[in-house]
Amino acid sequence: MNHPEVELEDLGLIDYKQCWDYQTKLFDASVQLKIKNRKFPEDRVSTKNHLIFCEHPHVYTLGKSGDLKNLLIDGQKRKEKNISFYKINRGGDITYHGPGQLVVYPILDLDYFFSDIHKYLRLLEETVILTLQDYGVVGQRIEGFTGVWVDDIKETPRKICAIGVKCSRWVTMHGIGFNINSNLDYFNHIVPCGIEDKSVTSLQKETNQEIDMKVLKLRFKKNFKILFGINWIDKK
Repeated sequence: MNHPEVELEDLGLIDYKQCWDYQTKLFDASVQLKIKNRKFPEDRVSTKNHLIFCEHPHVYTLGKSGDLKNLLIDGQKRKEKNISFYKINRGGDITYHGPGQLVVYPILDLDYFFSDIHKYLRLLEETVILTLQDYGVVGQRIEGFTGVWVDDIKETPRKICAIGVKCSRWVTMHGIGFNINSNLDYFNHIVPCGIEDKSVTSLQKETNQEIDMKVLKLRFKKNFKILFGINWIDKK
């Protein structure tokens, strides 16, 4: 059985807009290639799958279905705190990215996998849940919401991972914001994901220790590979 190949690239700390533009370039290339393949099947060229690891300087992003009232800090105060803000083209509401958070952007052609966006979201969640399990932390879902929570979700749900994606012609972009060593104070300036009665947390807070990001990424990669049945190739 041939496993789909996914090209892995770690961009480190990178400006949100710069990375968004790069994602869009990869995404558009796959979408346009699929359109061309449909028109000229005799000259078909395979699309490529990508996965990006990165962190961002402090930034709030609002999804296309989000409500601006969930941003609780005005432009002047954002400028004082050096926080960027973007309205973007993923699903979901408002979220925060910043240093210490693992951001994961899969740009996948789901025709290599399955034509089911809900399954895709559940597998992203499961990758995070398995990675939390590697640290002795129980990750859970809440019915009706996308993302991953920890602890007793009936009493004190704490969100540790936000997920929002865009998909066109079964090509994905955007993805995961997984709080690892995040400064959670920045979530006080938003209603995270537009959900008012739930809090946020980080893996550092749940384990009472700073997390080695390199080890965390290796564990995430392992779990992603198992769940999606892929082979990793390094960016050349």
